[in-house]
Amino acid sequence: MATSLTSFTDEARIALDTLTGRAAGLLSPSVRLGVTGLSRAGKTVFISSLVHNLVHGGRLPLFEAQRSGRIARAFLEQQPDDAVPRFQYEDHIKSLVGDREWPDSTRAISELRLTIEFESASGWSRLFSRGRLSIDIVDYPGEWLLDLPLLGKSYAEFSKDAFETAVLPVRANLSKDWRELSETVDPAADADEMTARRLAEALTAYLKACKEDERALSTLPPGRFLMPGDLEGSPALTFAPLPNLSDKRPRAGSLHAMMERRYEAYKTHVVKPFFREHIARLDRQIVLIDAMQALNAGPGAIADLERAVTEILACFRPGRGNLVTDLFSRRIDRILIAATKADHLHHEAHDRLQAVVRRIADQAVKRLDFSGAEVDVLAMAAVRSTREGTVKQGREALPVIIGTPLKGETIGDEKFDGKTETAIFPGDLPSNLDSIFEEGGGSGATESPIRFVRFRPPKLEKTEAGLTLSLPHIRLDRALQFLVGDHLA
Repeated sequence: MATSLTSFTDEARIALDTLTGRAAGLLSPSVRLGVTGLSRAGKTVFISSLVHNLVHGGRLPLFEAQRSGRIARAFLEQQPDDAVPRFQYEDHIKSLVGDREWPDSTRAISELRLTIEFESASGWSRLFSRGRLSIDIVDYPGEWLLDLPLLGKSYAEFSKDAFETAVLPVRANLSKDWRELSETVDPAADADEMTARRLAEALTAYLKACKEDERALSTLPPGRFLMPGDLEGSPALTFAPLPNLSDKRPRAGSLHAMMERRYEAYKTHVVKPFFREHIARLDRQIVLIDAMQALNAGPGAIADLERAVTEILACFRPGRGNLVTDLFSRRIDRILIAATKADHLHHEAHDRLQAVVRRIADQAVKRLDFSGAEVDVLAMAAVRSTREGTVKQGREALPVIIGTPLKGETIGDEKFDGKTETAIFPGDLPSNLDSIFEEGGGSGATESPIRFVRFRPPKLEKTEAGLTLSLPHIRLDRALQFLVGDHLA
């Protein structure tokens, strides 16, 4: 799919950028790692913990280069792209470690270069020099990625898809105001700025409602409507789908013509540069998903998440090249789909959470051509905010998780103050996964097998010498091994 998203000119620019990057890589080997996910999936936390654990020699037993003692040091360097904002690692670590607060979510693209000096596992390679690898971590919102399929759709197709999605049972009541307003306008009428603005605002309100915790919906293009950045208020973000469009070419000066022109401008000036300058340059990719929130919201949210993962994977360029093609075109040869917040469940349920993600990923991969690329799934927590224990209830011992719930979180009538550590029985995932994926109720909300609250980041332990240990995690080391382990062999 990704190939159809670009023109010949785009491909020429991508080839030139790739050739320049490959030439630089001869002197300083690097790998570009994309980190994305939908809102609240934990992208910022993942990157911060990854860097913190490598720089501070964290506990990473499944990361082979670290386990075998071959990593001499890991440190931050200046990133190669001066036009891209730097990922503010130091500020995020201060929030996590110093303030025990979760850092702000990703609102735009950012980058960070982490360099690892290591000793090769090969005796032959060790004869020549110590290994050195730079990991250029590219952080970007998944909502922007979901815009990429728009490049292959006309305005009429975009409008048709938007209204068909909006009347799905899980979305119908949320989109009602926008749909009713849309039905009052005549696409053939004269273009009017205030009409366009009202429609765009109503569409944005609908998209925001879909993101609320109780719905946890994922497929929400246009992504910049939720994260406009410096484009807020611009004509490129003041458009909306229109219903009942004619197959005929719209009359010049009509509302239909204005909306179509702005939609095409959005694709040209927002979506296409994002793909060309960032997505097309990636070597490896991790997609973080908040499966826990979708599980709580019910089968409608799970189905929506599955659609989102399929659309996200369709935007990448998977596969392996050869010595010649790699000079001009990058391919993503490893993609990891990771369910975050595994620390909100007892470890006995982690296999089931991973099985949910595996089923979502398998459905996506079946619809796409991923020959030559490895796709794996994982249940993880980049920062572990809980520990495990048991609580006696009569003769039964219940497995619980123990942590400090965020201020304002509630269970039943109990409201937490953000200071008190609490033991919570989070429930369990059913052994029969079909019940999770079965379509249910009109609102999408069903009786969920789990109930969870959000916890504060953990208070870090200290060594006898008073040194603060690295951030605790669940399977961050396994993620690292899959994503970059082969480059450190």
